[in-house]
Amino acid sequence: MSALLPYVNSAVAQSGLLPEGLNVSFKALPAVLVTAMLLLFLVIGFVFKVADTEGMWVAGRSIGNVENGMAIGANWMSAASYLGMAALIATSGFYGLAFIVGWSTGYFVLLIFMAAQMRRFGKYTAPDFVGDRFNSDTARAIAALTTFLIAFVYAIGQARGMGLVGLYIFGDIGILGLTGYQSMVVLMMTITVGYLTLSGMLGATKNMAVQYVILIVAFLAGLYVVGFANGYSTILPQVEYGALFAELGREFSEPFVNESYYLWIATAFSLVVGTCGLPHVLVRFYTVESERTARWSTVWGLGFILLLYLASPAFAAFGTDLYANNIGPVYGDPGMTTAAGDVIVVLAAQLSNLPTWFVGLVAAGGIAAAIATTAGLFITGSSAISHDIYKNLINEDATQRQQVLVGRLSIVALGVITTLAALDPAAPIAALVSYAFSLAGAVLFPMFFLGLWWENTNRQGALAGMTTGLVIWIVPMINEVGPNYGLLSGAAGADGIVSATLAQWLPAIGSALVAVPVVFAVTIVVSMVTAEPDLETKQLVRQCHSPEPMSQQESAEDVVSSDD
Repeated sequence: MSALLPYVNSAVAQSGLLPEGLNVSFKALPAVLVTAMLLLFLVIGFVFKVADTEGMWVAGRSIGNVENGMAIGANWMSAASYLGMAALIATSGFYGLAFIVGWSTGYFVLLIFMAAQMRRFGKYTAPDFVGDRFNSDTARAIAALTTFLIAFVYAIGQARGMGLVGLYIFGDIGILGLTGYQSMVVLMMTITVGYLTLSGMLGATKNMAVQYVILIVAFLAGLYVVGFANGYSTILPQVEYGALFAELGREFSEPFVNESYYLWIATAFSLVVGTCGLPHVLVRFYTVESERTARWSTVWGLGFILLLYLASPAFAAFGTDLYANNIGPVYGDPGMTTAAGDVIVVLAAQLSNLPTWFVGLVAAGGIAAAIATTAGLFITGSSAISHDIYKNLINEDATQRQQVLVGRLSIVALGVITTLAALDPAAPIAALVSYAFSLAGAVLFPMFFLGLWWENTNRQGALAGMTTGLVIWIVPMINEVGPNYGLLSGAAGADGIVSATLAQWLPAIGSALVAVPVVFAVTIVVSMVTAEPDLETKQLVRQCHSPEPMSQQESAEDVVSSDD
């Protein structure tokens, strides 16, 4: 235990942002490994650099199903999946499984109800769909601003993950008066923004395929080696970890000891609908050749995702036991901090006394996961500004060169504000990400679902529904997250929450459970009492469900126009 004191003291010095027990020092081999990986990402971004909007936003609609499935996997398995999900299972036990259930189930809904239909509609971005489906620039603007906000909130969690893992590899190298953690955030985000401004969606997709291979090899190799080295498992750790339950404490294994049944349901539901409303997930369907490819790439993506999701609870169990045996109590006061939980995967490998280069490989997987998702988020966020706001609302005569330039500037702006917010994050990785899911589920998912499946959904209904969803999402965010940034902090209690009752029934992490039914009802009622959409709009919806195949560059709008 004495050997850990330097790291614990350093943690105190960094205001709790440094995980206790993490060996924070410069490590040559892992540093070379991660540096080579980051340089590879930059090279791929340069090789596949784009100059037109088709390549910038939808990769020329040229991506095949396996490659897109790998990109879906990397784009999806962010720091929240690679690091944060294991952290939640370690610190919250059964409650953490809501994330696996919610995120996995969401992809089944996408596969059955939305993947092929979104591809047939055939736009560049999610706000593009909203604006054209509901014939409303206001709806487009709300969707675009929501997309940008989702990218921002979601990316904070990725930046936090990069910073924490970077500490293990490069050590406490403070620059420009920043702490080691903050320096890592700035460094990693600078590299991510650098290759994205070059590559756009085409280069990002190529990188995501590479990043998926890195992260899944690192995660599974770490799981098997940690399990075998400690005698936890042999050939099937995804099942064998159950033998540890009795030793991990009732907090880990008994349902709803830490969190309520209602919160479990609210969280899982919000993650399901949030998955179906995330713009950086839906845009993957616009990058493929056809609706058939969209379906199969979703199947491949779900398979690639499950390789990690089925393994994450085992890694959490191994890490929890190693933490309890080597550092201190996991539960209670003080217990494991959220910072330590967020790197439990790396800590498990380190505490198993594995070679430093191998622990570095596990850490590199976490960085690859965070960068891959950040790439998808920043591309969708920048496309919302450049294509949906600048091109469609501000300068309709903008050239492709102007759009790409605005898009690249938007990536830089998004990178800057995300980095600033991540220097002192308000919550653990998975919680930060979940706020974005609740927003996507409350505001965008009802518009996508009703827009594709009910042809009578109209402009007035969409505007009323989106506004309602945004308000419902904002209320719990102010209640729970606002005090961390000085908003109503004087009214907050000792737990940092303004109203505990509101937090219980409308939690920020699961607000979509309340928001989605209300938004559906508002949208449907308003649509029914106002004028129906025009015939052409209805024909667009019908074409999204037509059994007739479409060419690679064709959209539902093209088919309807040619029929006229």
